[in-house]
Amino acid sequence: MVEDLLPIGSVVLLKDGQKRIMIFGIKQTDADNDDIEYDYVGVLYPEGNLGAEYQFLFNKEDIFEVFFRGYEDEERVEFINKLKEFYV
Repeated sequence: MVEDLLPIGSVVLLKDGQKRIMIFGIKQTDADNDDIEYDYVGVLYPEGNLGAEYQFLFNKEDIFEVFFRGYEDEERVEFINKLKEFYV
């Protein structure tokens, strides 16, 4: 469900992961395959964006642990509501 998506800025550890990932985008597609949509795109934490080869696409079920939940406000609530309408 769209309303269960973590906000950008959240820091997670993926299953079988050795390094934490910071989410910087939600509902993303792979540049090489637009047919596949992922819940998140993230970068290494604390390093941040080191280039496209260090950006990771993953889904909610790939998350092992949430270390930090990102910022949420009314603008994000509105965004999530629009996403819910889009995905219905």
